[in-house]
Amino acid sequence: MEIFTSTTTPEMTAGKWVISIGNFDGFHKGHQAITTAMKAAADQTGANGTAVLTFDPHPVAILHPEKAPGILTPLNLKEHLIAGDCVDAMIVLRDSYDLLNLSPQAFIDEFLLKTVTPAVIVEGPNFNFGYGRSGSIDTLKNLGKDRGFSVIVVEPQHTNIDGKGEVMCSSSAIRRLLEDGSVASAAKILTRPYRLIGITVKGRGIGTTLGFPTANIDPTNQIVPAEGVYAGNVAIADSVDAVAVSTETLPAVFSIGRAKTFVSEHPLLIEAHILKEPVGDLYGKYLAMDFIEKIRNQQRFSDHQALAIQIQKDCDTAKKLLAK
Repeated sequence: MEIFTSTTTPEMTAGKWVISIGNFDGFHKGHQAITTAMKAAADQTGANGTAVLTFDPHPVAILHPEKAPGILTPLNLKEHLIAGDCVDAMIVLRDSYDLLNLSPQAFIDEFLLKTVTPAVIVEGPNFNFGYGRSGSIDTLKNLGKDRGFSVIVVEPQHTNIDGKGEVMCSSSAIRRLLEDGSVASAAKILTRPYRLIGITVKGRGIGTTLGFPTANIDPTNQIVPAEGVYAGNVAIADSVDAVAVSTETLPAVFSIGRAKTFVSEHPLLIEAHILKEPVGDLYGKYLAMDFIEKIRNQQRFSDHQALAIQIQKDCDTAKKLLAK
């Protein structure tokens, strides 16, 4: 997949393309339905290929930083996921304040048609564009009639979530599930485990003294699942780009919580205990934490022995869950 970070892309204005515009955060089941429709449209129309136009950072982070949603997929991970779905090109729109304040018609005429020549634009029914999100999918269809492109609308996808029934697949639904600790349900919408990326930093060393050494993670600007203990897998690499795309993982137990048992201050700690040894010194390495299932909530322990007993139980439970 070719990646462009400039809107001056001669390659994209030559010929005709099937495109979709959006943030694609999470690249979940709904996004995957859009790229599937894009590939089918490209085959039917004989277009040059398929292209995604995405924003970095999220448009809300530019227009209303105080309301910016948490990130599910950093750009390097998003690029990897979309490329793996056989999309031909991605245009990353940066510093887009002026772009986001264009009227819907100006967005099409002054930006889109000068950046890429679309044969077909594929979007969901709730697509909005232009100043104040004033352009709708119907606006896009009407503009396309005079400008030589058609519009395909892909209906929302749904997934059955235990206890919640049919849930529409969306980035906001995934965020809510992660904030509730429902990582297994989030994975159903994502079609894969949620991946949290970070660099390992010096920790307190308590895990090592208990016989369960942990890697302490300083995460990138992503949503951190709710406090609790989780079964999962970790990938290890020397760079954030390498760990984002790594498929080689090791089983692990994750702990997200505030150190209330042995200290008076309570910073949020994100720790991974890898269930295979030896793993060597992980300090300064990048880890990707793939969350499989929540084991339990955090709790306070009376002493080191009680904590060590519970950690062993957590490890045993994680091994059983991951063996499935």
